[in-house]
Amino acid sequence: MTTPATDESATSSRLTISERAALGKAARAATPRSDQARFEPSGQRSDPVELLESQARTRVPELVPIRYGRMLVSPFTFYRGAANIMAHDLATTPRTGLTVQSCGDAHLSNFGMFASPERRLVFDINDFDETLPGPWEWDVKRLVTSMLIAARDNGYRRRDQERIVLATVREYRTAMRQFATLDNLSVWYAQFEVESLIDAVADQMAAGVVKRTRRQLAKARTRDNMTAFAKLARPVGGSARIVDQSPLIVPIDVLSVGISRDQLFGSLQAIVGAYVETLEIDRRTLVQQYELIDFARKVVGVGSVGTRSWIALLLGRDHRDPLFLQVKEAEASVLEDLLAPSQFDNHGQRVVAGQRLMQASSDILLGWLRVQSDDGEFARDFYVRQLRDWKGSAPIDEMIPDGMAAYGRACGWTLARAHARSGDRVAIAGYLGQGSQFDRALLEFADRYAEQNDRDYAALAAAVASGRLEAVTGL
Repeated sequence: MTTPATDESATSSRLTISERAALGKAARAATPRSDQARFEPSGQRSDPVELLESQARTRVPELVPIRYGRMLVSPFTFYRGAANIMAHDLATTPRTGLTVQSCGDAHLSNFGMFASPERRLVFDINDFDETLPGPWEWDVKRLVTSMLIAARDNGYRRRDQERIVLATVREYRTAMRQFATLDNLSVWYAQFEVESLIDAVADQMAAGVVKRTRRQLAKARTRDNMTAFAKLARPVGGSARIVDQSPLIVPIDVLSVGISRDQLFGSLQAIVGAYVETLEIDRRTLVQQYELIDFARKVVGVGSVGTRSWIALLLGRDHRDPLFLQVKEAEASVLEDLLAPSQFDNHGQRVVAGQRLMQASSDILLGWLRVQSDDGEFARDFYVRQLRDWKGSAPIDEMIPDGMAAYGRACGWTLARAHARSGDRVAIAGYLGQGSQFDRALLEFADRYAEQNDRDYAALAAAVASGRLEAVTGL
């Protein structure tokens, strides 16, 4: 059973500030910052294709080729789906011994915008499928390497690639040092409010950049339940049904072969009821004012493709009051074989707990459930959240270098804030120091790992070309 990252923070908070800073400096002596550049794959390195195949064994077979097809689009999309491969590689690299609640998959596309409960547009980490207490530096390395690979994919010059990586690491380091000076509540309340930041720096940005940014913010606000309803559902009699968009969205009417819709729907209602019981009383009361109308299987992301992911359509006072919930399968974190099992028996609860620890503002309808087979031979864990609530993501492939550098700084600050909430921010800041030695080491690591990612991408392409794996592209 993993010791929660918060236990380490509780222990270190009983030390003085100087003693906590000394822990970081001692970690620096044991694991020099220059050592963080090291990545030397050995002859015993796990075969990347075998790791992908091992994940596929627990996934929906007909969806796995879609996952491979999405990973083959580019080295960057491959990297997005290769959290398990990189986790095995990170386990061989030097570590400081300082633990946080880690994301486990902190690549740049797992950050984005969404609505806080106060209806403010915030920027934060938004994917926690792999979250687990673990080394803080693993998350930073996953983030900065994603920045470099994306910059390469976009065709940026070498000096721009380096500038983006260094800006990202520097922001993490300086933000962590700033958080180390704050009291606990100030760290807990800190959040990245997108509108406030744009207002504050608008006079320092080109007019065109400000205009495009505000347009993106406006677009994010339209990504709500009503727009989802217009896109995903259609009226049927006096009710509504989710539209068949197979194989990416498959309603239960299509899936319920050999079983009546009513029978399947009754089982799904029981599942939603189990989820509702994990909510606080106020949120439970809210969801109970909605009626479950329809269910569909939905393909999501890159790395998650093949896991069992569903969307549930509920209606409130009338058809103008829809609510879409995403019910997403939660398997064991890719970090668990390398660190320790989760303290939570239910992996959906693991995801929810990690998300609440790392995010400044979490979805008010976040919950979890377990589905047991009729014969009791297996169980599947799920977590539940709103499908859309002002959610928006950055158009990475459309960014200019300055835009990606700014985005990297936003991600670096956000990751530091997330780590500062659960780990010993004073000790981590003591390890990082004021200079750029850590920054330069991570640039070197990112360079080395990006080359490995290219080789692994080629290995997947070769496996598909040889017929070892099947890939479906264009979906």
